[in-house]
Formats: sequence, C-alpha cells, structure tokens
Amino acid sequence: MLYEDDFEFEEQPADVRDRPIGGRSGGGRDGGGTRRRRDPRRGPAAPSERQALPDEAQPARDLLAEILERMGAGPIDIGYIARPEGEYLEVSGPHLGMLIGRHGNTLEALNLVFNNALNAGVRNNRHYFTIDAEGYRAARADQLKHLALATLERCLRERSPQKLEPMLPSERKIVHLALADSELVRTESEGEEPERRVVIFPV
Repeated sequence: MLYEDDFEFEEQPADVRDRPIGGRSGGGRDGGGTRRRRDPRRGPAAPSERQALPDEAQPARDLLAEILERMGAGPIDIGYIARPEGEYLEVSGPHLGMLIGRHGNTLEALNLVFNNALNAGVRNNRHYFTIDAEGYRAARADQLKHLALATLERCLRERSPQKLEPMLPSERKIVHLALADSELVRTESEGEEPERRVVIFPV
C-alpha cells in the first residue's frame, strides 16, 4: 500500500540527513548489515542516458539554474533523465563537491527547497524532480532497489514482515516502487517522521 507522504518531497523532516542503509533489515544501528560506503557515486549519467527536456520541465530547469547560479556552483550543465522512480535534473560541472555536501546532505536539502519553491501555490498536479550531481542520488536509488529485492527474498524465506531502516520520503518511494509489481509481498510505511520506515509483508 502506497502512502501519499512517500511521494511528497515537501514532507521531508527539517533535520534532513543521510542514513546508512544496511544489507539486512531490523536490529542494530545499520540493520545488522554492512554499512554503505560514504560516497556511493557512480559518476554522471552518460550522454546517451540524458533525454530531451520536455516543455513542462523547462520552468524547473530554469529555476534550478537560477538557484545554482546564486549559490556560485557554476559553471554547470543541467540534463534531464526520466527514470522509473521519477524525473531527474542531473547537474554536471567541475566543482560539485559543495553542492553534494557531506553524505549528500546539501543535495538533499537543496532538493527539498527546490521542490517546495517549484510547487509554491500549486494545489493540483504538483510536479516533483530529483536533483542529482555526479550520479550521487542515482547510485543511492540503485542501492535502495537492491536492498528492496534482497529484503523481499528474506521476507519470503522467513515468512515474516521485514522492517527497513528509517528513510526519507523520497527513499521510501523508491522501495515501494521497486516492489509494487510483486504479487508475493506488499509494502507499507509505518511510524512518524523522522523514524518512518518501510515494512515488507509476505502476501
């Protein structure tokens, strides 16, 4: 079952942080598994992965360019990529370390501010984007998908619900979508922010 807050970047808690994602669910600070590397970047998207910018995404691209200019992040290039978990605006340039920040916290906070500004005053048909830099968040999404599939197997093997570590709404969305087509399990979110987490149940 998908929850609306798992699709709303504006619902992210004020103390935005990047939690480690363990290879196992439940128990221990990192779920009992191996802590992920501090910097899981896989590099910027290949030119062939980028797509033509849709007309409806042009205002978002312009807003992001203005924000980054005011931040002094230039020179930069902004590409558009549509992925299963959502639309990405990928920033490339020679000086993106300050944009990503420690453990990706600056990038996460920028994404929150950007989507709130983009959708200010909009009641219906809000449009959300994921801002990425050097493939940082795309790598995070890949890691979450692998975790979701590994936890699905454990859920079926043990025939018991599996709780994942608390995640940001944007991260929970990726887990929900990764398992949405499975007829073997269902997913729900439980708890209150900032401890809200995905639970995977066998059907």
